[in-house]
Amino acid sequence: MIQSPAVTVADKTFIQLRNDIVEGEIAAGSKLSEQELSTKFQVSRAVIREAINRLETCHLVERKANVGARVVSLTTESLIELYVIRESLEGMAARLAAVNMTSEDIDGLQQLLSRHSEQVKGGESYYQEAGDVDFHYRIILGSKNKQLINLLVDGLYHLVRMYRVQLGMVGPRVTTAFDEHQHIAHAITNNDPELAELLMRRHIMYSKNNIEAQLNLYK
Repeated sequence: MIQSPAVTVADKTFIQLRNDIVEGEIAAGSKLSEQELSTKFQVSRAVIREAINRLETCHLVERKANVGARVVSLTTESLIELYVIRESLEGMAARLAAVNMTSEDIDGLQQLLSRHSEQVKGGESYYQEAGDVDFHYRIILGSKNKQLINLLVDGLYHLVRMYRVQLGMVGPRVTTAFDEHQHIAHAITNNDPELAELLMRRHIMYSKNNIEAQLNLYK
């Protein structure tokens, strides 16, 4: 039996810090103090330093000369740049998923949407945890393209989630976003790659427009 690698203190600290940034517990644009974080998480500064370095590779943290490490700011300019890339890559993922997803994958996707339906009917914000309970994550994995998965999951996924969680999952957009997910899943179920890509690209464009409007409210 193959055992999963043990989760180290450094891994746990990194994951918790990442969640706190994505969910806004640590505010966008705020400075990260190794000393304060080591006290908060009760770990060494070396562990915090490693976590910050890993967060930088996730595009959640940036370093500036004479300033140090800061959480990235959520700006209209960075949103537009990010979502242009996201629209293209996730559109491709949906196209590939319509060809490569197994019947088991599709059943799992439909079951996920059924659970999300109860959430939306309950009038809650359309909050999706990271990983397998995230519709977009399932589509990305369903592409079965390792290079694309690396680009989206290891490279952009958590920065995209930061925008989605903090600015994109409230108000009327909750219902329309869920409906769009259903249409995308239907195209994938019908093995229609062109339609799946079109619907995914359109869905991400609508999401970008919604988040951009939210950002403009704070200006």
